[in-house]
Amino acid sequence: MDRIWSYGAPVSVRQVLEGLQGSRALAYTTVMTVMDKLHKKGLLRRQPSGRAYLYEPVVSQEAHIAQIMQAALAEGGNRTMTLIHFLERLTPDEHATLDAAIRELGDR
Repeated sequence: MDRIWSYGAPVSVRQVLEGLQGSRALAYTTVMTVMDKLHKKGLLRRQPSGRAYLYEPVVSQEAHIAQIMQAALAEGGNRTMTLIHFLERLTPDEHATLDAAIRELGDR
């Protein structure tokens, strides 16, 4: 998903494969299978392009991570304590980022 998000536009299996070739040797069918599974899970949408498909993320990377965070919070049992433990682990920079995000929400 990180590779697909990095393109910022619909992408083919071949483009993803070429982008991954520098880091590891992969078969076209391997990348195609993974992208098809991500499509079936609802993480990617696809549109026909000739004999292939172009894929794009259904949500942004930030929205996807927010969904994961929400799911983790829901699994934590006591939401207040889960949030307290999370906040205790934030660095000063992360605290500043959180404060900025809360202020931005307040401005809406």
